[in-house]
Amino acid sequence: MSDAQVQIDFTEPAIQKLRDVIAEYPEDVSGLRLKIAGRNASSFEHALTIVEVGYEPEGDTVLELEHFRLYVEGDNLDKLNGVGVNYEFKGEKASGLEFTNPNAAWADPVAGMIQKILDEQVNPQIASHGGSITLLDYRDGTAYVEMGGGCAGCGMANVTLKQGVEVSLKEAIPELKEVVDTTDHDAGTNPFYKPSKK
Repeated sequence: MSDAQVQIDFTEPAIQKLRDVIAEYPEDVSGLRLKIAGRNASSFEHALTIVEVGYEPEGDTVLELEHFRLYVEGDNLDKLNGVGVNYEFKGEKASGLEFTNPNAAWADPVAGMIQKILDEQVNPQIASHGGSITLLDYRDGTAYVEMGGGCAGCGMANVTLKQGVEVSLKEAIPELKEVVDTTDHDAGTNPFYKPSKK
């Protein structure tokens, strides 16, 4: 997808608010960056952040809009094409930015089913341990997940995943053959259960 094919639409209220934010920012601003911050069973979560001069992200598509430069996350260009951004005041502590995205959160309906179970059944249970599990991809009967929070680096993570989460998912979704953990557990900073040192 070329730069010319990427379309991001900002409403007038959004443009005005973002121009104000850029004008008030204490450092030199190169532009704004739009990225996918996550997704649930049916929709994406978006993030729009300020990019300071000298910290321009590599690999992004750059759109020179009339009022500011926009960096569009390169790895998720197809998922961001067609996004609309609006602003509505919702209080001093709320961002007020609203995103509409015409793209399907998951190309495969099985992936959407997996994410729905993670959102509604699994994550509420492991949240008591400060943990979370995110679906990254689903291909050929295999779900690739990442464990976060208290699950990252936890000595019981594999047990939780294989004996708990995977069993529950397979019962609900016959097409699912395996759940693969892609987490870098050595990088976990606050595991719920610390494994013993070898």
